[in-house]
Amino acid sequence: MRIPSHDLQGRLQRQLLPAYLISGDEPLQVAEAADAVRRHARDQGYASREILEVDARFDWERLAAEANSLSLFAERRILDLRIPSGKPGNQGAKSLSAYCERPPEDTLLLLTLPKLDKGQLGSKWFKALDRLGGVIQIWPIEGQRLPPWIEQRMRRAGLTPAPGVVAMLAERVEGNLLAANQEIEKLLLANGPGIITPELLAGSVADSARFDVFALVDSALAGKIARALRILDGLRGEGTAAAVVLWALARELRTLCSLAAETTRGRTAQQAVAARREIWDKRKPLVSAGLKRLDLEQWHSLLRLCCATDRAIKGQERSDPWLLLQQITARMAGAPAMTPPHGNL
Repeated sequence: MRIPSHDLQGRLQRQLLPAYLISGDEPLQVAEAADAVRRHARDQGYASREILEVDARFDWERLAAEANSLSLFAERRILDLRIPSGKPGNQGAKSLSAYCERPPEDTLLLLTLPKLDKGQLGSKWFKALDRLGGVIQIWPIEGQRLPPWIEQRMRRAGLTPAPGVVAMLAERVEGNLLAANQEIEKLLLANGPGIITPELLAGSVADSARFDVFALVDSALAGKIARALRILDGLRGEGTAAAVVLWALARELRTLCSLAAETTRGRTAQQAVAARREIWDKRKPLVSAGLKRLDLEQWHSLLRLCCATDRAIKGQERSDPWLLLQQITARMAGAPAMTPPHGNL
């Protein structure tokens, strides 16, 4: 059953389904949708939760084992299955289909993964989940949809934006909802509920972000290794969440992987980039130049490193997420793999 993201709360109030699949590349909306499902499930007596993080070493037999073991207990539980790569693989596809054929009682399956492609939407495992439960596809909030979203978010937090404030904040965050939410929370903390003027917003921005994640990405694309790493250090020093930095890098890397795949089919970098509407015209030369720096497999390896960084941020790996972000940034900018980066400004 397809459920529009804006209708999720209402659907949850009417009926809690045995499974939910949430997909999308916008981390704040995906996280909030998953939180809504978990919160409503807890209200319905699903008191415990088992998190299963799928990586290259994941044993899909665990899904059946966990599902079957839960039936031994007299409590409702959530199976929180996360696939950062977005690809369950052949074994995963079989396991998910088998789960849907005989879903265990008193168990809710919550599956989160990135945006699904056309092939995945037509797969047997996806169709099985669509029949069993609810599918929530998260779409980016961009362009003309962003200012109303920001205003609604501010008002929900008790902030009243003065004229010009919403447009000013929308221009600053450029589609990064995590950054927008962070700015709104900071404004509320610093000023309390009430009217937010352009002067208050400008002061908040000046205090918190000498460097920003978009400058980081563009410096890496331009091959300015030392500058990109200085920006990364600045972001860390100013308390920027590692998840926000990862969001910006992963978003760019997904685009670069898609573009690199087109070049393997005979297109030039310029042709591939020129055809993308989501890339602003002023950034197209920068993206085109950055694209030529690595091949398709190298771009994919950086995207896999983003998955490892996500696990480190969540405490599921013992690595330092900021060191992993440093590796990703340096490699994007052209530093050799596993070599301490040095470069031009």
